[in-house]
Amino acid sequence: MDNTINQDPNSPPQKPKTINPPVFYGSAILIAALVLFAALFPKRADVWFKALQQAIFTNASWFYVLTVALILLTVAFLGMSRYGNIKLGPDHATPDFSYFSWFAMLFSAGMGIGLMFFGVAEPVMHYMSPPTGTAETVEAAKEALRLTFFHWGLHAWAIYAIVALILAYFSYRHGLPLTLRSALYPIIGDRIYSTPGHIVDIFAVIGTVFGVATSLGYGVLQVNAGLNHLFDLPINPTTQVILIVVITAMATLSVVSGLDKGIRILSEINLWLALLLLVLVIALGPTVLLLKSFVENTGGYLSEIVSKTFNLYAYEPKSSEWLGGWTLFYWGWWISWSPFVGMFIARVSRGRTIREFVTGVLFVPAGFTLIWMTVFGNSAIEMIAHKGATQLAEIVQSDVSLALFNFLEHFPFSQALSFLAMAMVVVFFVTSADSGAMVVDTLASGGVKHTPVWQRIFWAALMGVVAITLLLAGGLSALQTVTIASALPFSIVLLTSMWGLLKALKVDFYKKESQQVTTIAPAGRNPMSWQRRVRQIAWYPKRSQVRRFMEEVIHPAMNMVSEELEKQNARASVDNAHENRIRLEVDFGDDVNFVYEVRLRPYTRPAFTLIELEEEEREGDQKYYRAEVYLKEGGQDYDLMGWSQDQIIHDVLDQYEKHIHFLHLVR
Repeated sequence: MDNTINQDPNSPPQKPKTINPPVFYGSAILIAALVLFAALFPKRADVWFKALQQAIFTNASWFYVLTVALILLTVAFLGMSRYGNIKLGPDHATPDFSYFSWFAMLFSAGMGIGLMFFGVAEPVMHYMSPPTGTAETVEAAKEALRLTFFHWGLHAWAIYAIVALILAYFSYRHGLPLTLRSALYPIIGDRIYSTPGHIVDIFAVIGTVFGVATSLGYGVLQVNAGLNHLFDLPINPTTQVILIVVITAMATLSVVSGLDKGIRILSEINLWLALLLLVLVIALGPTVLLLKSFVENTGGYLSEIVSKTFNLYAYEPKSSEWLGGWTLFYWGWWISWSPFVGMFIARVSRGRTIREFVTGVLFVPAGFTLIWMTVFGNSAIEMIAHKGATQLAEIVQSDVSLALFNFLEHFPFSQALSFLAMAMVVVFFVTSADSGAMVVDTLASGGVKHTPVWQRIFWAALMGVVAITLLLAGGLSALQTVTIASALPFSIVLLTSMWGLLKALKVDFYKKESQQVTTIAPAGRNPMSWQRRVRQIAWYPKRSQVRRFMEEVIHPAMNMVSEELEKQNARASVDNAHENRIRLEVDFGDDVNFVYEVRLRPYTRPAFTLIELEEEEREGDQKYYRAEVYLKEGGQDYDLMGWSQDQIIHDVLDQYEKHIHFLHLVR
């Protein structure tokens, strides 16, 4: 892998460009053109795009099924393999968010709104019209939940996880931009910065804008239905446009306030509301039945996961039509949404190990999703089968947007439950829109995290305008169809990127393996006495002491190594320009450069040492400092302070020898 992809995080910052012109203007023009076409000729666009989607499903269904199966197997393998300990970031990186905040953002961006829309509807629809067997039977009820689990479980989250993993690994571990183009680096190298990279990012921007806009357009129908149910608010285009404007405005405020404030806080609120509604439905509904059903549903899902994954109904033509309307539709929708959701997940997952990432992204949200589908789906089927709730079945088949609110009417405190559900739907839409705007802004700026406020407002507003335009013109269906059809070319890109990720991880693993043994304080010619070592361990030096040691001992040692390497025709150099850092680098041309760097790092002094300080010193700097070693992969967590010059030279050579061994393994 080219050695230019790692960039020094402490190098002097240059003011980044906040717009990548080809992506920003190219995607804006294409979005405008497609929206105008779908708005001016909605019926023709709907016919054309649906014909395209049907042709893809008919002729490439095997490819979709195989692609999703390979994705799930790859994600599971990475989580359990030797690569699981590799971090999404430098070796010293730590997560930016707590587990709760992380899970909340995964849940909200991933499919939170889908659970509100289909949690009741999909199990009932499968129960009333299963792909095989007799409808409205016990077996149909079991199959309804197994199919719902299949569509919303591990496969969906694996698609999001692999995209997020690819982006997070190459961005945080190798210094590439946090945009979709970086996934192609192992395949096309530096050409990601030219036309091929621009095309991939434009594709991601268009897919994200259309995906969020169509969801906003359709979702506002559920919001309108809920408000009509609660407050008799009229269901008409005027109300729906006002709702889109309000939701877009809230999303704009959230995305302007940033990831750590608006988006994180809204996601946490949403997760708490979801947990509250879930607990209330369990407590007020058939509690024991739901607990038993969850265990049985999970067992049925896991026991059939392989057969369902590869089932194309090749010998059952009628059921194969069902496959196109359900499973292939879902696979196309998850894949088409994966650039947006995957990039957002990558944005909030820096510092996690691959194993931690896979566990958090694949199993935790999927587990919560399965609980949710059991609670709402089994409760709804129980009402229809044994409580005479025939109206619920009719509403699910006629208007899915009303299903949740009609379902909640059958519970005590139905008004309060419906109000809680209404609040969740609104907040879910806001979190989808604000995270979508953040992702598009990052893509259009070439991966720059801190962009001007006007850019974030522009993209948030654009998604609202697209949703309103197509809602009024009737072009939402056409746009949703073309978004799903785009999953086919992206599937090819994704499979190629997965191969590139595995190649890069293999190289990274060899690098870590070659550095497994780190010799602390090598003996050298002047070993440290044990008494001196005790004093060294108990010493908490000041900044000036460590800085002087770096200048008087470490810098000369690095110079001596550099001079000796140059005598052996190596291209070595020592950089002491930065006040808090000394860097030795050996240029290996097309191979990965060797970097040995010592950085001055502050730490909070232990409380028991503060009483030993003079009063004036306690009032000043209460920190101590270390001269820590950093390699190209990140911090190594050991301190050179107090080592002899000879010991430092031996440590540099130890690390250099490991680097040579690493290059030998990967050549």
